[in-house]
Amino acid sequence: MDRNPRFPDSRGTSFSPILRRNVCFPPGNLSRLAPRFNQDSNNNNRAVETKKDFSGLGARSLPAQPTDLPMGIVEKYRRGETHAVSALYQLSQVLKFQLVMKETVTPDHVQSLSFAFCAVIDGVKYKTGTGMNKKEAKAKAARLALEELLPSFESQPQLPDAAVSPPPLPVKEFPCTDFYPGRSACGRRSSLYEQITQVVKKEFNELLEKYPEFNCSRKTVAAFVIQSPTGYEVVAIGTGDTNTNQHATANGRLLHDSHAVVTARRSLLRYLYRHLLLFYSKKSTMVKKSIFQLDLNSQLLTLKRNITIHLYMNQLPKGSAQLPPRLHFNPCSISAWEVNNQIGLHVTIEGKVFSVFSSPLTQMPTKIVSMSASDKITQWQVLGLQGALLSHFIEPIYVGSILIGDASCSDVRGLEIAVKQRVEGITSKLPMYYCVYRPHISLASAVHTTEVNSGQRALSMNWSKGDISVELVDGLTGKTVEESPFKTGVALASRLCKTAMLSRFNLVAKEAEREDLLHATSYYEAKKWQKMSSKSYQEAKIVLKTCLGDSGFGSWLVKSPVSDQFCI
Repeated sequence: MDRNPRFPDSRGTSFSPILRRNVCFPPGNLSRLAPRFNQDSNNNNRAVETKKDFSGLGARSLPAQPTDLPMGIVEKYRRGETHAVSALYQLSQVLKFQLVMKETVTPDHVQSLSFAFCAVIDGVKYKTGTGMNKKEAKAKAARLALEELLPSFESQPQLPDAAVSPPPLPVKEFPCTDFYPGRSACGRRSSLYEQITQVVKKEFNELLEKYPEFNCSRKTVAAFVIQSPTGYEVVAIGTGDTNTNQHATANGRLLHDSHAVVTARRSLLRYLYRHLLLFYSKKSTMVKKSIFQLDLNSQLLTLKRNITIHLYMNQLPKGSAQLPPRLHFNPCSISAWEVNNQIGLHVTIEGKVFSVFSSPLTQMPTKIVSMSASDKITQWQVLGLQGALLSHFIEPIYVGSILIGDASCSDVRGLEIAVKQRVEGITSKLPMYYCVYRPHISLASAVHTTEVNSGQRALSMNWSKGDISVELVDGLTGKTVEESPFKTGVALASRLCKTAMLSRFNLVAKEAEREDLLHATSYYEAKKWQKMSSKSYQEAKIVLKTCLGDSGFGSWLVKSPVSDQFCI
């Protein structure tokens, strides 16, 4: 079968620079350490390791029985030459068991210590270690796990000599992230992140408590929060975890992507359009309420001073942000193909995630395909949240911080790589006003703990500041549902669809007296209009896609031109 023309088969240069910044490579041949992988039906790129039986070692189900326990690692640990966490990770790599250092709650009898961790080995939770900081708590948890593991291993007969065991894999100790969940370096909760979480929780619950029948839309949540001298305000919320299963049409009335962060960002655009109308109203009281001010140098609008935008998500976005924790510590134990697929670009088809190098894409040439949420966030941190249409009026707007409120998540390194490292060094190639904006990425408190049945409808909720009610969209059809509190009309087109956005764009162009923009005959032409502001956006977009492709992360999908060839 021919390759899908939207996804060329070229991978460009090696991805090794990214890995070199995240792991130290061991000497020697590591092929004997490579585990076997199977494809998981729910995640195309998840590594599933085949394990051996290990019986006769007591009540706990211990890791697969080693054929050659590297006693060198154990002896160095006991002599104090190797840190407990390093020793445990090295053993997990050599013995091929799954290890996660997971933050947990402190025991009931421990009141003064702020942090608690435990080692989870092949799904089995070991004793909890506590400490005044994360590093201390992890070290104690690792020591407790080793105290239980090592005697069991060493009691086994026929242990080989250390000289014939594979060389220890050097594990790079990463600096401790001092912000989980929302804690500052001194162990106290960061008031900034706590306030953001609380305002999102309050706004979200107030919106949905009026409509308990739509609780199934709570599964994934994203929100944009504006920080100003007066405090924190939620200005856009979105939920959802799928994209439409429809084919591309030329009417612009289908909502293609209903993933939470994408829905929240399009809701943010509606909020920005409202404030552009306030600014261009020419009424002093209205202009004062707008978040925008005129930049005399660029003659474009910018956010007023002391305004910062934060992004909250209750889950890691789909794509490369969901990099498996094992990959950070032991990339050499899996194939280069697997690593490249994990770090590279991804797409979603009906909510399922595929690497751009994946063969299933060739079987769906007419389906609407969207770039993954991870890749879209990467794009926004280079091109800005405002998109092509709003670039006619405003300079790029970037997110200052990204908070992940997922209680089951202990690692945001995948999101760090996706948003920052994949686009490292391209700022000098970008046109004026564009840059690689590096947001602070941190774990935070969860907004809610609602468990949602996977068999429920794929509903997506959207709301922005100023809306009277929420809108509910069926993510698979891309249209508003009949029972939605807000509906635009009998066609059930979402207020987030391209046609709705073009209508707002024309309204702002009229208020701003930009007659040149009103001459655009289609949505496509409005985005590509060759004025300096929009031209710079398109140039920055080309630079971003070219650099990602040249760095070996894959080709950004080329959308069907049909979906943008409409007018109103």
